Parts: sequence; C-alpha cells; structure tokens
Amino acid sequence: MKGLPLSLGLVALFALCAVCAQSDIPVQPDFQADKIVGKWYRIAVASNSNWLQPNKLSMKMGPTVITQTADGNLGVVVTHPMMDRCEKKTLKFFKTDQPGHFRYKNPHSGKDFDVRFVETNYEEYALMFISNTKGTDVYSTSILFGRGKELRTELLDKFRNFSLEQGIGEDNIHILPQTDQCMTEA
Repeated sequence: MKGLPLSLGLVALFALCAVCAQSDIPVQPDFQADKIVGKWYRIAVASNSNWLQPNKLSMKMGPTVITQTADGNLGVVVTHPMMDRCEKKTLKFFKTDQPGHFRYKNPHSGKDFDVRFVETNYEEYALMFISNTKGTDVYSTSILFGRGKELRTELLDKFRNFSLEQGIGEDNIHILPQTDQCMTEA
C-alpha cells in the first residue's frame, strides 16, 4: 500500500509535465485570425499518434477551409480524398486568451485537443501543432498548410525540423502526394 500514493503521485506529475510540454509550443506572434481565413491545402502531416502509420500510404493532399465566427472562434472544414469519395469533417476551434491558441473537442471521442498556429505569413504557409493527452501519453500532430499546392523546400525543411523537435520520428513525417481529387470541395 505504501507504493500506491507514490505511484499516483508519479502519474499526476507525468500528466502535469505533459501539460507543461504543450505550453512550451510557441504561437505565432500577433496572430490575426482574420488573415488565416480562406482556403488552404494540407501539404504535410507528422504525428506520433498510432493513426498515422496504417493510414500513411492512403493519405493525399486535400483542401481545408477556415472561417472566423462572430465570436472569434474558427470554423474549419477539412476534406480528405478517400478512394472514390471526398470525406468532409467540420470542426470548431474555440479561441483561448492567447491569440493563435485554440481548443477543439472531438464530438465522437470527447477528447480535448490543444491547437496552436505556430507560424504563418498568412499568404503562403501556416504551421499548426495539435496535441492531446491520454493518461500519461501526449500525442502530437504537426500540419503544414499552403495557400497553393506546392511550397518552397525551406518551408518543408522547417516543418520537418519542427516535427522532429517535438519528438515525432522521421518515419512519421509525411509529405502528402498531390491529387486533383476533392480540390474543388470545402
């Protein structure tokens, strides 16, 4: 029985450290939500979550449309090209006190996600970081968006380096292949 309080204390410490690690992720200085709105293309995805590896080969570039609501939240419509169809997901990112930092609650799983716009110039690219905690595990996903379907090599390298710095392995970094499927959607 003596070890039980210590074990619970360690679990709490690990959970707290996971939250601390998330707060270390930078947010675009002077983030302007009205400039992030519009159509983007998912150029690359990196994740330490279990979902990436089995789906990696079937993932393709797809459009994402971001709108701003009157209350300052973001509406996000993500379109995934699937075999013979276009699968749409509608998300709502709730603003926090820090511009560029949002929260998202998955309506199916009930999981809370921390969403940060790490860096953007609004006209060419945006780097987003999403994390969630399950027990003592922190799952991280980086997404690189472009206003066009191609980005400069320097931006792809920046995305790769950022993802590696977040503990995402090289084999979990995926540049999405271009496709014409679903590009008029969203």
